[in-house]
Amino acid sequence: MTAGVEQLLSCLAARAVSQPQMDSVVSGAETLSAGALWSRSGELAEWLRDHGVERLGLWADNGIDWVLADLACLRADICLVGLPTFFSAEQREYALTASGVDCLLLGPEAAEMLAGPSQTIQQASGLRQLVALELRECERSPLPSATGKITFTSGSTGQPKGVCLSNAQCLAVAASLVDAVDCPGARHLSLLPLAVLLENIAGLYRTLLAGGVVILPDPADLGLSGSSGVHLPGFLWALERWQPETLILVPEWLQGLDRALAAGWRPPLSLRFVAVGGARVAPALLQRIRDRGLPVYEGYGLSECASVVSLNTPAADRPGSSGRPLPHVHVSVEDGELVVAGNTFLAYLGESPHPPHCPVRTGDIAELDAEGFVRIAGRRKHLLISSFGRNISPEWVESELLAGGGLMQAVVLGDARPHCVALIWPADPRVSDAELEARVARVNARLPDYARVRRWARLPQPLSAQSGLLTGNGRLRRDRFAETYRSLIERLYLPTEEMTA
Repeated sequence: MTAGVEQLLSCLAARAVSQPQMDSVVSGAETLSAGALWSRSGELAEWLRDHGVERLGLWADNGIDWVLADLACLRADICLVGLPTFFSAEQREYALTASGVDCLLLGPEAAEMLAGPSQTIQQASGLRQLVALELRECERSPLPSATGKITFTSGSTGQPKGVCLSNAQCLAVAASLVDAVDCPGARHLSLLPLAVLLENIAGLYRTLLAGGVVILPDPADLGLSGSSGVHLPGFLWALERWQPETLILVPEWLQGLDRALAAGWRPPLSLRFVAVGGARVAPALLQRIRDRGLPVYEGYGLSECASVVSLNTPAADRPGSSGRPLPHVHVSVEDGELVVAGNTFLAYLGESPHPPHCPVRTGDIAELDAEGFVRIAGRRKHLLISSFGRNISPEWVESELLAGGGLMQAVVLGDARPHCVALIWPADPRVSDAELEARVARVNARLPDYARVRRWARLPQPLSAQSGLLTGNGRLRRDRFAETYRSLIERLYLPTEEMTA
């Protein structure tokens, strides 16, 4: 057991003895005390060991059982594979197969739906809401020996990408964040899925290390759907109901707070530290939120570095930047690209190990100012990052649109936006809008929710090299395209009533 894991488990064990009735995790109407958290996670760890589980899959919304499973894997030295519920069925099956999961925790109804004739469903000790589905027939691909967690990105192409991390790497980030955030004993409201590495480490692990309380509202109470929809009333209700001191937001939720504040909503006075990350944040938005009294701090991270790399804090704050690097990493800029060394991932799933002393080239254009603050300018490649933090390759969605037939050209946009939009040129310009809508809908049915095209418009003319929007070999000049059609793109993101005005 590594020092980081031992530190977390020692904290939980000590709290279970000294303050056994103290709240540790709250989910809906259920509250788990420090004593119960320790005893029930121990029961589950023993059950997993007794059943020979080596790689545990977890496919569920946030809840107490999710936390128990995570801690049980730490205690039993079992690799945890958390699967976001917003993955499509195809992505979920790919992730399960690629990671070689031999047991999957999920809800009873989902288990009945997925179970094959040779698979058994069992009630695992310590759990109340989730059941265990054996997946023994899955192939077992080799993993780096220290792998404690496989986290899947949302997939910049059709399939998600698995990143192998050690528990020591994850807990090193959590320990750095305990010092940086400096909110001991705080109530943390988890709005992001725990299957998302940022919430798992910066939310769950950091809060437990700092002796705080993790609050896990039911997604249904929040009105959330998938990964690219936010229900503002449910979000505001959760803040008022739980009075948290810390939380982590994606930029889209920050924009929702901005609208609510402009309409006269008053945030709870309990808030001490609101972290925002996952995609670029407009400096003007951040400043406007701060001017209205919310302690919002922007950070930066990536899965290959076990989430958070840099973070603004009350003690070291530079608006417009992503903060200073945390002490467990070293960053530099090479040829305009941010490079991170220290605490880097073990391997991509199914690929050769990543050398432990080899830095990660992030693909982000960045600069370091004289005082060490990181400023991110954008992506080196064309990867879109939605305002919910989902990675989307526009070429992937475009190819799906074109593969459906009837379209000659399609350009997908959505960087730092809540959803994708598309500008299209049909193969037959006489085709009706209704038929084009049906074609887009058929493609959307094959895509995960975060990559779906929510709105589209016809291009006024086909793209060509002559217009300067295509290269000589037919490749799209994306920056020039975005500038040329800026007003049309902006119109696609207007509220419906403004579009029709």
